[in-house]
Amino acid sequence: MRPSNRFGGSLIRVFLAFALLFTGGAAVTVAHATGAPASTVAVAPDDPEKPGPFQVEKVAAPAGPGFAGGNLWIPRGGTGLFGGVAVSPGFTELEPAISWYGPHLASHGFVVVTMNTLSPFDQPDQRGDQLLAALDYVTKSSPAKDKVDAGRLAVMGHSMGGGGSLAAAVKQPALKAAVPLAPWHLNKAWGTVRTPTLIIGAEADAIAPVGQHAEPFYDSLPTTLPKAYQELRGADHMVTNSPNPWIARQATSWLKRFVDGNGEYSVFLCPPPQPDDKISEYRSTCPY
Repeated sequence: MRPSNRFGGSLIRVFLAFALLFTGGAAVTVAHATGAPASTVAVAPDDPEKPGPFQVEKVAAPAGPGFAGGNLWIPRGGTGLFGGVAVSPGFTELEPAISWYGPHLASHGFVVVTMNTLSPFDQPDQRGDQLLAALDYVTKSSPAKDKVDAGRLAVMGHSMGGGGSLAAAVKQPALKAAVPLAPWHLNKAWGTVRTPTLIIGAEADAIAPVGQHAEPFYDSLPTTLPKAYQELRGADHMVTNSPNPWIARQATSWLKRFVDGNGEYSVFLCPPPQPDDKISEYRSTCPY
């Protein structure tokens, strides 16, 4: 970890960078200052909370078997194959609630589908199935199918979508990473998960209180598993639905480390960040 500048840059610069990503239209190209690196896997870490080096194309993802469509975010440039990530919204939410993960993660070298669920009232296990269906779309029929390594896939989700990401990891243990965001699930025992898992909780979450959801989920994961728990100080349940540098930093680093196998990103994960005015708690099974 870089103790002198752990989050890097000013908040104003970070949020301005994210703001550039939100433009309308069915297809849009987002340009970044630096050019595409020579390889999609060997991208060296900079500041993962900032947009990465890839240009990003946004394409509407049609409703297909098992999920209700959304948006596909495709990196442009580079060589080799990209990892794939599916992101689910939470209970009663639609794709815009989690759309910011699409352009951000794609700019760091992932093909991302930010999805709608078949019903906004779908429960976590249903969302888990739909996350896997969205990954099938990405790898088998999407415009980016020839750019994605079907052996390097990950799931993310907010609230019931976060619970769904755990359910998806149980059903598909070959997934390379899971990132539940303020997760909610009635099941508190996840000892069968074999997927490296980063759980992000919110200290003041009244909808999915961390003591009833995120923390017992983390505790139940195998101690031999690469896992981490980051809790955002004073934050509520909706903190993960807006661009946030502390979420972006850890989620991006987690995916780069375990989906791309890029050990250079371990510097952002181990040693674990220490509690401060933004992080109330951080636990992990470092080193990875």
